[in-house]
Amino acid sequence: MRSFFGKFKIFGLVMLGISAVIIYLFYNALQPKQILPIYTPAMVNTELVAEEIQHVRKYHTIEDFALVNQNGDTITQEDYKDKIYIADFFFTTCPTICPIMTKNMASIQDKIGDDVMLLSHSVTPQIDSVAQLKKYALEKGVDDSKWNLVTGDKKQIYELARKSYLAVKTDGDGGPFDMIHTENFILVDKKKRIRGFYDGTNKEDVQQLLEDLEILKSSYTE
Repeated sequence: MRSFFGKFKIFGLVMLGISAVIIYLFYNALQPKQILPIYTPAMVNTELVAEEIQHVRKYHTIEDFALVNQNGDTITQEDYKDKIYIADFFFTTCPTICPIMTKNMASIQDKIGDDVMLLSHSVTPQIDSVAQLKKYALEKGVDDSKWNLVTGDKKQIYELARKSYLAVKTDGDGGPFDMIHTENFILVDKKKRIRGFYDGTNKEDVQQLLEDLEILKSSYTE
């Protein structure tokens, strides 16, 4: 009799385990699929967007570009083709938010694989030469295979910032194509669309970026 009830107990535990797994899978199947928003100029603070595109509500993508990285190589949109990437704007002599942003971007660099890249644009290209960017890259532990620090024509960088990435203000020192960068990290998908803005000086926001990155990556495997 004890043997009978012992076998029944084992059977019951097995069935309980199977039921738990079924309930878990069923619960997950009922959960709404997480989808990141697709940002357009009309959704962003107008201070960060060129006036002529503030009305745009759909089909916004990052424009083509040609800039020079820390190794003197020309970097274009082709280097980021079919890649998810995270972009920001900085300058090497910035004493305030840039060191924090760079440190947090470096922490992201350590957590991403070959399917994700980083792109940091200098807002003072007249100061940030290739040699200056290389020095900065070595100091900050930049992995050249994952992360490009780029300089180049200031007008092009300005237009990328204001018309593509929606990430800088214009009220700087009054010079031509003057700009004040924000602390934003911008998450860009494989179709060159903006999928998120994050405070690059805030650890909680950086963590949220990493979580959203996984959501975005999973959308390409489903």
